[in-house]
Amino acid sequence: MSAWHIGGGMVLREGVLRRDDVFLREGLIALEADRPRRFDATGLLVLPGIVDLHGDAQERQFQPRPGVTMPATLALRDSRAQLLAAGITTAFLGITLSWEPGLRSIDAWHAALGALGEIRAERGADLRVHLRFEADNLEAVDEAVRRIAAGEVHLLAFNDHTPAILRKLETEAGSAKYAERAGVAPEVVRHLARQAASRRDEIPAARARLVAAALSAGIPMVSHDESTVEERRAFRALGVGICEFPMAEAVAAEARAAGEVVVMGAPNVVRGGSHLGWASAADLAERGLVSVLASDYVWPALLEAAFVLEGRGRLDLPAAWALVSANPALAAGLADRGAIRSGLRGDLVLVDRIGRAPVATFCAGRLCWVSPEAAARLRP
Repeated sequence: MSAWHIGGGMVLREGVLRRDDVFLREGLIALEADRPRRFDATGLLVLPGIVDLHGDAQERQFQPRPGVTMPATLALRDSRAQLLAAGITTAFLGITLSWEPGLRSIDAWHAALGALGEIRAERGADLRVHLRFEADNLEAVDEAVRRIAAGEVHLLAFNDHTPAILRKLETEAGSAKYAERAGVAPEVVRHLARQAASRRDEIPAARARLVAAALSAGIPMVSHDESTVEERRAFRALGVGICEFPMAEAVAAEARAAGEVVVMGAPNVVRGGSHLGWASAADLAERGLVSVLASDYVWPALLEAAFVLEGRGRLDLPAAWALVSANPALAAGLADRGAIRSGLRGDLVLVDRIGRAPVATFCAGRLCWVSPEAAARLRP
C-alpha cells in the first residue's frame, strides 16, 4: 500500500482549519511516511471523509426506470463510483426490506447483500448496510434477525410506512406510484398492503425480536419519521437512540434533550426546506436540534449542505462539517474515522472551496478518485 504526503492545503484538525500537511501510511493517518507520493493540495481544503448514515440513492441504479432492474453488482459498482465523486468515504446504504414486491422486496434484499459481498474487497468507499425494516413485513423477521446475527447489518431502522401507503393507494396517482415501484398492477399492491396491515397486532412482538438481535450484535438502532414525542419516548424505552427525520420540532427537541442523535436530510438544507413541508433542517442544525445530516436521496447534497450552512453565517465550516463526518461516525460507533488524527483511518476528501466540489477522495489511505483537473497535482 503506497504512502502519501498531502501538502500545502488547509487541513481541518481539532475543529480548526489551518495550513498543514497530512501523511497517510498503511491505510492510516500518520505523523510521517517513508518515500511517499505527493499530492499538492495548495489552495484546497483537506477534510475528513464524509460518513453518510442514510442514503438510498442506489435505488436509482438498481431500478433506473419503473419496471427496469439492473444487475445488483453493476448497480453497486456504479453507486460506489458516485459516492467517491461526492466525497463520501463511508456509506450506510439504506436498503428497505418491505412486504412490497419489486425494488424493496425480499428478492431485491438478497440481491443487494449478495452483490455487496462480491465487491466489498474492491477499493473504494466503505459500504455498509442500513436495514430499513418495514413494520408490517412480519414474514421477513426471521431473515432480518439472521442477517443481523451474521454481521451483515450495520444499522437497523424501524419504518412504519404501511398506513400512509394505504391512504395514498386510495388515489390514482398514489396507486400508480407504488405499482410502478413494485412492478405489479395497482390492485395487487392494494391487496398486499391490506393483507400486511391485517396483522398489526403482531408488530410489537416482532419489533422486540429485532431489538434483541440488534442489541446482541451491538449495532445502533434508528427510529424513522417519528411524529410525536410519545413515539420517541417509546422507542427510547426499547434502546433506540437515533431519531431519524423527525416530523416535528418537538420530537427533535425531545431527543436532543435526552442526549440522543437527531438525523435530517442534507437535501432539505440545500433546497431551503423539506419537500414534504416538514421542519427546516438548516434552522434546526443551527439551533443544535439536528446533530447529523444524511444524504437521504442525493449523495452530493452532503458536501453542499456543509457549505450552505457556512454561508448562512450561524455555523463555521468546521462545525458544519462535523454534521457530515465526525458526528455520524460517532453515532455509528465508528471511532476510527471522522477526524484527521494520527492513527485513524485514512479517509479524506480534498475540496475546492470556490467551486464547492471534491477534487480527490482517499479511502483507507488509498487515492480512490481524483478529478481530471486535479490529476496534475500528483507528484512522484
